[in-house]
Amino acid sequence: MDDAFRFADELGPAKVIHVHDPVIGLKAVLVVDNVAAGPSIGGVRMAPDVSTEECLRLARAMTLKNAAAGLAHGGGKAVLRGDPKMPLAEKEKLIRGLACALRDIKDYIFGPDMGTDESCMAWVKDEIGRAVGLPREIGGIPLDQLGATGWGIANIAEEAARYCKFPLAGARVAIQGYGAVGRHAARFLIEKGAVLVGAADSSGTLHDPQGIDAEKLARIKDEGGSVLDSSDGERLGRDAVIDIDCEIPPRGRTCLMNRTSAV
Repeated sequence: MDDAFRFADELGPAKVIHVHDPVIGLKAVLVVDNVAAGPSIGGVRMAPDVSTEECLRLARAMTLKNAAAGLAHGGGKAVLRGDPKMPLAEKEKLIRGLACALRDIKDYIFGPDMGTDESCMAWVKDEIGRAVGLPREIGGIPLDQLGATGWGIANIAEEAARYCKFPLAGARVAIQGYGAVGRHAARFLIEKGAVLVGAADSSGTLHDPQGIDAEKLARIKDEGGSVLDSSDGERLGRDAVIDIDCEIPPRGRTCLMNRTSAV
């Protein structure tokens, strides 16, 4: 709870709930940051190294984003400790367990985030009937398939490029985390004229200064492969993507000629 008190201010957090079920190995944290505009909404993040502090920061970000978007929702977030690539049956058990543990917290609405997806939200919906980001089959919009988050990133990059005074057409892009979001961000940026020169996932980095075929890479990822399974370009270590020359870099790194990108 020390983290919660350290981050407390006039906005929140309203609630910090730690969830532990040793029978199924469930360790999670929920932060309901602020509900002034309505029930809090925010994704469930799953990773081996999540923490209360991370959850507090993410929940506050959701409060500010929802307010900026004019939504009738406050900000919240849940983090679940575990490997998102664990066997599906084990993952389902943890997600359902978390949903049941938070069944009575009516001022938080579950959504997908890093390490969780539409299928996870379907499990939550089945348990407690309170989730967004659902599969198409049960009335949701297939956000991952459409690439909604990647579309947002591409538009942010376009706006940042205008402020940084360089054209997006021809700009070189490197993406760290070439998965459900990164691949779509690459696709939309390429449609705007950018050139994908670097792509990294948990296995390594693919680099080609002449440009990477994003459609080919997408097919490889669809088949469960890695960027390193591509026959194009140079294969490098996972963190090498940070040093690739580009105008639009990963993780907000300062790019060439002291221009800074929001991507």
